[in-house]
Amino acid sequence: MSRTSLTLAAALAVSLAACNPAPEPTLQYGSDLNLPQPKRGLLPQMVIASPDTWGDQLPAVPDGFEVRAIATDLGIPRQTLVLPNGDILVAEGRGGNAPKLKPKDVIAGPIKAAGTTSVKSGNRVTLLRDADGDGEYELKTVFAENLNAPYGLALIGNNLYVANQDAVVRFDYQPGQTQASGEPELLTLLPSDINHHWTKAMTASADGRFLYVGIGSNSNITERGMTAEENRAMVWEIDAATGMHREYATGLRNPTALAIEPTTRQLWAVVNERDEIGPDLVPDYLTSVQDGGFYGWPWAYWDGQVDDRVRPQNPDKVAATITPDYSIGAHVASLGVDFSSPVMGPEFAEGAFVGMHGSWNRSEPVGYKVVFVRFQNGRPVGQPIDFATNFRDDDGTTRGRPVGVTVDPRGAVIIADDLANIIWRVSRVGGPAVTPPPVTTPGDAVPADATAPATDAAPADSAAQ
Repeated sequence: MSRTSLTLAAALAVSLAACNPAPEPTLQYGSDLNLPQPKRGLLPQMVIASPDTWGDQLPAVPDGFEVRAIATDLGIPRQTLVLPNGDILVAEGRGGNAPKLKPKDVIAGPIKAAGTTSVKSGNRVTLLRDADGDGEYELKTVFAENLNAPYGLALIGNNLYVANQDAVVRFDYQPGQTQASGEPELLTLLPSDINHHWTKAMTASADGRFLYVGIGSNSNITERGMTAEENRAMVWEIDAATGMHREYATGLRNPTALAIEPTTRQLWAVVNERDEIGPDLVPDYLTSVQDGGFYGWPWAYWDGQVDDRVRPQNPDKVAATITPDYSIGAHVASLGVDFSSPVMGPEFAEGAFVGMHGSWNRSEPVGYKVVFVRFQNGRPVGQPIDFATNFRDDDGTTRGRPVGVTVDPRGAVIIADDLANIIWRVSRVGGPAVTPPPVTTPGDAVPADATAPATDAAPADSAAQ
């Protein structure tokens, strides 16, 4: 779309939004919600990020913590994985190939794109190494390239799994390795026709037997028809050895990040819910994912409230809808989740960090930060706590947008920023609050002291494009 067309589209969106300038209620968090009535219009109220550089600024973090950029000039970093020897893998890329269906798609698409990076998709996994443990990652090298919009990462024993937008593939991984030793092996194909929601989140079960992969819907609310939603809006359970898979949970519109809660070993997800029924509907959420559970999409949302846009209606599905555990607010675009440990200090010892990419369809933007949701006895409690902010100013100036969050067992939170193409590391001043435990992986663990440098290491700037 030309600059003139984009300007006209933006003007149209703003003028349409101005026709209904009703104040927006405060976001609701937790499990006990009083949701507003749905409101429909021709277009949602759109406020798009205005990208800018970080300059001499940094994300704001709590007292007692420090933040530094440990990698820059990446190719759209999405999710990260901390390996047992402390190396960090970064999945880089952008996918999706969904055709535009409605005038809204033609108008909103280019406007939304203006608030994202213009950097070319990396389609690779990059490895970062801090060999001397000083918090500076002096090695940045391509571990694997020529991938197809990689997103989810998991290590089970000596098998490294990467969830591309169309398949889960497997690499052999040896401790200290800095480059894949061969081409990836196909484990299983993933639904990829249309790929309206292309990201394929992934985590491994605590025992290492299974991989869980989140597969988003092909639409907002079935406007492409139900045939296009076959094997979509769900989590698959995949046998890590054979690639055999089954539906584990359904009705999850877009499960964008998955993690295992360490005390209960329960699978949890953050989910992006549906749009176009108001600025405070429907809440994105953090929830445990039950085997065989149904979470509402497309027929219902939250606690079984009917979405009357869906035809035909399905009362049985509405009645079967499981209410999510914890609302994190409508349209925050939650794209990352990981569970903490005592190394992060008493105030962040038990709970989940959530990366919020940020809204585009509210007149009062929300998200654009990392929050911490406290847990007690394996369940979320209280209000979310801001952990990393300053990504966006009130005037729309946006320096970064958080995606994946990963807790380094050595005492840090790793944040992927796909607008600035930076990896941030947030750690306690003076080191971890407690002595870090031995690092293990699901299944057969790679030794935690595997820190010997590999002979195939590339120059420190080899991944910079």
